Amino acid sequence: MDKERRMIFFCLLLAVICSPVFTEEWKAKVVKNLDALVSSCVVMPCSFTYPEKTLPSSKLRGIWHVDKKQDDRVYHMDQTRILENFRGRTRLLGNLGQNNCSLEITEIKDHDNGPYCFRIELAENEDPTINKFSFVEDCTALNMLPDPPKPTLLHSMTATQGHPYSITCSVIHTCPSHAPQLTWSRGAADEIFENHRELNPGNWEAASILTFIAQEKDDDQEYTCTAKFNGQKTSSVTLKLNVKRENISFFSYNHIIIPCAVGIGTAVIFAVVCIVLTKYLLTLTKKQNTCYSPLSCSRCSSF
Repeated sequence: MDKERRMIFFCLLLAVICSPVFTEEWKAKVVKNLDALVSSCVVMPCSFTYPEKTLPSSKLRGIWHVDKKQDDRVYHMDQTRILENFRGRTRLLGNLGQNNCSLEITEIKDHDNGPYCFRIELAENEDPTINKFSFVEDCTALNMLPDPPKPTLLHSMTATQGHPYSITCSVIHTCPSHAPQLTWSRGAADEIFENHRELNPGNWEAASILTFIAQEKDDDQEYTCTAKFNGQKTSSVTLKLNVKRENISFFSYNHIIIPCAVGIGTAVIFAVVCIVLTKYLLTLTKKQNTCYSPLSCSRCSSF
């Protein structure tokens, strides 16, 4: 009986010791599908985990290969081990010591659709040890885009004369290491603000915000935003601006109208007084001249 108990205790102890090894596994986190612009570049986000608590980062070797063909390498530290048409076009952006295995591919060809899988090796004397794993169940396939995506514009329908007006131009891309450049057909450098952000794993947004004071001369003018992608491909979108005049209120200009009205009123009153006085003086002068006439002495005397 004691022998059976010892055997049960030993099995339980062995299960406790071995369970972390067998419950943990090699895993990779990638984006299954990504858009890639032909002639441009793409960054494939990648992270991985492994059963061991730590691996010496100085001996880690990351490899990317096509699908389940481990010999069809698209990235390797040794360029001679890479497929010839990928040489000089790939680089590992991530730090393997931080479990980051992100890959960049430049000068995208129309047949670079993949899928691409990551492999990790612990190298000893240039040769891999038993600590190696290919994540063939977690690979990234590329959707080839022959033409670049068009930017989108966010703006108010109408601008008001004398007030600030903003236009936001944005475009989604998959290559943050060589983000698209956004330029405007009009506007000064100090009127433009740029912003870059990650929308979700594998997709980023480049944005340019143009802000200016709308003037009457801006009415019916065209504002074009152009996105220039890595590889020289471009796309653009245009807005024709509609500027309305600001409503003029009597009370908003009373500091001008009231003084003018007072001035005009004073001038009118002064003119009327001058006219009346002039007529009175003319009448008086006429009567005085009449008194010197011999035919009107009687009237002058009565006067």
